[in-house]
Order: sequence, then structure tokens, then C-alpha cells
Amino acid sequence: MQLFDAHLDMAWNALEWNRELKLPIEKIREFEHALTDRQTDDPVVSWPELRKGQIGTIIATLLPRRAARDASNSFFQSREAAYAASRAQLVYYRKLVEQGYLREISDAKTLLEHTAEWQSPTEKTPLGFILSMEGSWSVLKPSMIEEWYRRGLRILGPAHYGPDEYGHGTGSEGGLKEQGPELLRQMERVGMLLDVTHLSDQCFWEALDIYSGPVLASHHNCRTFVPADRQLEDKQIQVLIDRGAVIGAAFDNWMINPGWIRHESDPQTVVIADILKHIDHICQIAGNSKHCGIGSDLDGGFGKEQCPGDLDSIADLRRLIDLLQQQGYSDDDIEGIMYRNWTEFFQRAWKSIGN
Repeated sequence: MQLFDAHLDMAWNALEWNRELKLPIEKIREFEHALTDRQTDDPVVSWPELRKGQIGTIIATLLPRRAARDASNSFFQSREAAYAASRAQLVYYRKLVEQGYLREISDAKTLLEHTAEWQSPTEKTPLGFILSMEGSWSVLKPSMIEEWYRRGLRILGPAHYGPDEYGHGTGSEGGLKEQGPELLRQMERVGMLLDVTHLSDQCFWEALDIYSGPVLASHHNCRTFVPADRQLEDKQIQVLIDRGAVIGAAFDNWMINPGWIRHESDPQTVVIADILKHIDHICQIAGNSKHCGIGSDLDGGFGKEQCPGDLDSIADLRRLIDLLQQQGYSDDDIEGIMYRNWTEFFQRAWKSIGN
């Protein structure tokens, strides 16, 4: 069974963390073990590990942030520099496309053909990616949405951590700023999908009032289990279900179990099976499994020190198949959660906007 991961910062890892992601994960770790200024433990994601886990399709980000353990030092002081960083990350993906390593997916037809090819992949079958941007630092003004769409951007999460030009993100309070509504209107006009991940609560509700196009939550867990603004409240989950969204389960330990503290808690106290409570909770609210998927966020600024203790690499996401079977999920449910819910979401979304 193929897998779909709805959130990976691949280009950011390649450029900001200086990782040759075409190498086996052991070689990347070997290189980083020799560094004197390591900021994370062993990474768990590379292109070969995705192939090993049969993760044939991902949402790959443009992330205009610096690699810095201190979050307050991770913002570009210049928005023009952030724009340039995102353009560089885009060039990285496109070079791998030229080499036949990746396939860019930006419409329903390409996704359908790619998904069918991954039913029986070969060593030469490209890994597929849909281009997203996490945070809007690289959108210098709302009218730039059209430029980014022409460059292949299909999803935007308007906020990341803290406030930005258009609204408020994780760890900050407040709603959309003056240009926020126009940003959303431009997104809807060109057919760019809205990722509500990281929006502050107020921004979440204001954005959904303005934007009537397709929405998703690429990497989010449930506030019922982990009480923090980074997680979704039940009423947010319900409105996303009503809007036809899919919610990707995130594999960041502090988002999985309550009380887990970054840089302090033992990663062995979290296991892959712990994510099932988040998946099952969404299924219970929905009354079905059609709104659950994976959005791992692995290597999203952390390594094994912040991953479930029984996860050695992203290929271990396949263990969810057996775990879901043990929980009594049907083969159809499992296939949906592992990849089909995401592919069907994009088929619906893109067909609704004529893409």
C-alpha cells in the first residue's frame, strides 16, 4: 500500500540544514555526527527513506524560515530575503524534477495518473509532490499570490509561528491583519487552497468566514488530548469535516502526548501507537474515517529527540497499517487514512476549481 504524507519540509532541510537528501539516512547521520554545532539529533527523512516506506506522494513546503534552535531567531528580518529563500527552495525541487527523481503534481489529472503508477511502482517511479508554503513571509503583497500560483504553489498556510504581515499564528493571539482578508480573496480567486494549520484560533474562524474554497489541515492533532493552541478544538474539527477537509496526523512528540516538553522529555515515552487516539477521535466526531490522513512534519526542525521512540525513520509510518488493523479499522478505512483520503480530497478540490 502506498502512503501520502501531507507535510514535509524537504527543501528547507536540504538548504538550511545542508542535507544531501538523496543519500541513505545513515550517510546523512554520519555526516552530521562529525559536526560540532548539531542542533538536532539524528534526522529521520530522506528521499530514499520515503521510497523505502512507499510514501509515493507528499505535500512539500516552501518554508521561509532560518534553521535556528531559538525560534525567536528563525525569522528573516527582511521579507525580500524570505522571498529569495523560498525561490531557492523551489529551484531545489525543480532540479530534482529535471533529474526524474521527483514529479510535481499541480492538477487533478497528474495526481490521478501518479497515484495509479504508485500502485505498482518501480525504482524509477518518481516521488510525487504538491507544492505548499508554510507561512506567508514570502508573499510580499496579496497580489503576489497570482505570481506564486503561476510558479506552481497550490497551497498556502497564511501563518506559522507568531504574528506575520497578514495575521497571527501559533503562540500568538489575534485575528487577521489589514491585508489578511485580501490575501484570502486572492487565494480563492486563483484557486490556491487554504491550509489552516498554525492559524491562531481567531484567525482560523475569520479565515473560514472569508475564504469559501477548499480547506485542509495538513499537520494537526487534537486539543482534547494536548491542550495547546497548536492543536484543533473539537468545534474546529467539526467545521473542517463540514467543509470536506482532511486532517493530517502530526508525529511531533509534544503534539502527541500531553505534558511532553521539547528538549527535556524522553522520546521513548511516546510511541507510534499513541497517534491513534488523535486519529480515532477525529473519526468519532466525523462518524467515519474519511477526514483523517498523515501529515507527519518529521524533520520539521527536529530529529529523533522529538519523534516517537520506536520510529527510526519516516519509513516506519508503515507500521500504522498493522496498528490500525489491531484497532479494528477495516482495510478500506486504512487505505483511506494512509493515502486515499488525501488523493480524493485533492481530486475534489481541484475539479471544483477547474484544475
